[in-house]
Amino acid sequence: MRIVVCIKQVPGTTSVALDPKTNTLVRTGIESIINPFDTHALEEGVRLKERSGGALTVITMGPPQAEQALRDAISLGADEALLLSDPAFAGSDTLSTSHVLAAALSKLGFDIALCGRQTVDGDTGQVGPELSQHLGVPFLAYVSKVEAIEDGCVRVERMVEDGHEVLEASLPAVMSVVKEINVPRLPSLRGMARSKSAKVPVWNAADLGIDPEAVGLAGSPTRVVRVFTPKRIIQGEILTGTADAQVETLVERLAGARLV
Repeated sequence: MRIVVCIKQVPGTTSVALDPKTNTLVRTGIESIINPFDTHALEEGVRLKERSGGALTVITMGPPQAEQALRDAISLGADEALLLSDPAFAGSDTLSTSHVLAAALSKLGFDIALCGRQTVDGDTGQVGPELSQHLGVPFLAYVSKVEAIEDGCVRVERMVEDGHEVLEASLPAVMSVVKEINVPRLPSLRGMARSKSAKVPVWNAADLGIDPEAVGLAGSPTRVVRVFTPKRIIQGEILTGTADAQVETLVERLAGARLV
């Protein structure tokens, strides 16, 4: 079985800067980590490999510094890693990003592709479903448990608002997982040693057969018009009088605001 986990390197600090021309995050020269939600996808990929056999590949799209996130993934149990990097990819929105990742998945071949439910920098949760759309394969969202993989199908339990659902899909399939699915492991000494010596291939747009105009800012329909920090207005009032009078005043205020 071929398992592929898509991860993203995100800022590991709240001290981030924006490019004034593109209104996108400046990612070079700042501390970065694996997106926390993606660590659960990686852990589940390792567990599936241990349970069902096969190989686990981790891929990411980003600048050259994203190689470190891939090496961290190898130290946590991935067999190999692949970096998708090209100046043409810079400024990609989720649609453009999923286009690049889908091209890599098609070239690699896979049975199961895993990703976190969302990233902490973009917070859209769109890449997973867009991947499945590009690839024309089933998509399973909010997966909290992989129950079985057999006879060319995967059966999972997923979280919904009022409980859980059990779904089954044919392979290959794309899944996004929630953090409740597992507890990520720590890297082993053997894994850390292997991550340092591992070769991380780099594929660019030409390697993937992608038109540079179809990715990056040129291929991204999303436009950030303005970025700002909203004003925080804190208002409060201390009610006085007896307890009964305070309750009566509070009920009147709530009724006036149509909250009761």
